[in-house]
Amino acid sequence: MAWKVRSLLPPLLLAAAGLAGLLLLCVPTRDIREPPALKYGIVLDAGSSHTSMFIYKWPADKENDTGIVGQHSSCDVPGGGISSYADNPSGAGQSLVGCLEQALRDVPKERHAGTPLYLGATAGMRLLNLTNPEASTSVLTAVTHTLTQYPFDFRGARILSGQEEGVFGWVTANYLLENFIKYGWVGRWFRPRKGTLGAMDLGGASTQITFETTSLAEDRASEVQLRLYGQHYRVYTHSFLCYGRDQVLQRLLASALQTHSFHPCWPRGFSTHVLLGDVYQSPCTVAQRPQTFNSSARVSLSGSSDPHLCRDLVSGLFSFSSCPFSRCSFNGVFQPPVAGNFIAFSAFFYTVNFLRTSMGLPVATLQQLEAATVNVCNQTWAQLQARVPGQEAHLADYCAGAMFVQQLLSRGYGFDERAFGGVIFQKKAADTAVGWALGYMLNLTNLIPADPPGLRKGTDFSSWVVLLLLFASALLAALVLLLHQVHSAKLPSTI
Repeated sequence: MAWKVRSLLPPLLLAAAGLAGLLLLCVPTRDIREPPALKYGIVLDAGSSHTSMFIYKWPADKENDTGIVGQHSSCDVPGGGISSYADNPSGAGQSLVGCLEQALRDVPKERHAGTPLYLGATAGMRLLNLTNPEASTSVLTAVTHTLTQYPFDFRGARILSGQEEGVFGWVTANYLLENFIKYGWVGRWFRPRKGTLGAMDLGGASTQITFETTSLAEDRASEVQLRLYGQHYRVYTHSFLCYGRDQVLQRLLASALQTHSFHPCWPRGFSTHVLLGDVYQSPCTVAQRPQTFNSSARVSLSGSSDPHLCRDLVSGLFSFSSCPFSRCSFNGVFQPPVAGNFIAFSAFFYTVNFLRTSMGLPVATLQQLEAATVNVCNQTWAQLQARVPGQEAHLADYCAGAMFVQQLLSRGYGFDERAFGGVIFQKKAADTAVGWALGYMLNLTNLIPADPPGLRKGTDFSSWVVLLLLFASALLAALVLLLHQVHSAKLPSTI
């Protein structure tokens, strides 16, 4: 009896395979794109305190007019920002050499000539351009000379506006969080139904707030319309120059020298000698600058751990006395009500993370953030050193920084408890640092022509699903037929 079963098996399997082959011939084919070659782009983020280089890569074809861009590598330029080389412009260009040499290694040699290279300078250079336009031009000329010595496609070195810095930071955050477009499990790109996140950036010399809005802006200078992945976005954005963390600290220091014989935001037991030339050289401290002072003089200043006086000092940075629009944030600047969720990065993250991680204080609500700020501002220098060892370099400034962040969010931007609940403080998104550089590159890829994609014959995904189902059905039918034949063959022997 076994030989009969064995003799039936090959024809049945052969029939199933033949049926599958016939089905395969009937399945429609279409042109499938070969995986495209990669393109690269380099952005140098010349910030107020330092410069970072980011190398991005994306497929040579594009998705709805915007490349699918990801970070390839990065490099931190040693030393200060390029604006710190005002007295030595050639040093600004020379400082970039180490990272540019890394770029030569990170980008395939055959792609060097086709790789665009950009340098964007932000608030530090915006301030230098205000005080010394000639020095600003000399620094940009020097870095341009260095960048043109490399075999990349240099596209220019320029100073970004505050509006551009804010919008590109917003684009970066939402791109990394896949709010514009997402790669599905079936191997296709689709647009998520979730909305975008607002973005808040706190740099060294300026701060930006950007979020999507449905209403027309009363101040058209604060409205930007974008097209990304075939979709239109209307966003509100504003950049406050001199409201970056470093410049805020300088302004508070100047105010303390002007109104107190001590610094209420510094911890009691901390003291240092302040060089007046360093305090008053910035255009951000011009309002507190004495008519006559010795720029080389040093003044001894001590902290007092006084959160109430510190709050008063910080409140003096904001003006709410006049508003030419239906509503304003501060200093007469139009701002619609904050809407939706937000991501706060850069110094926003570092400040809140210090309270949350280093100090172990809750900061989930505005009330908790205020209490945590008062807690830090009440600490003496000895208490802070004991609680957070090894961070003496910036430890004395965390009270002032936290007080500024708390006042900016609650009084400046108008976050209430409900709106604050939608703010997340993050350094990175999708393992990539959030900043304007990636958004800048995403925008610039619209100017990069796409290579013609290679084509091959392939089968559509849905057709493969149908084919596999039919093949499984054929095998199942063959198995049922086989069992039936075995059962029929056994019947005579049991009689």
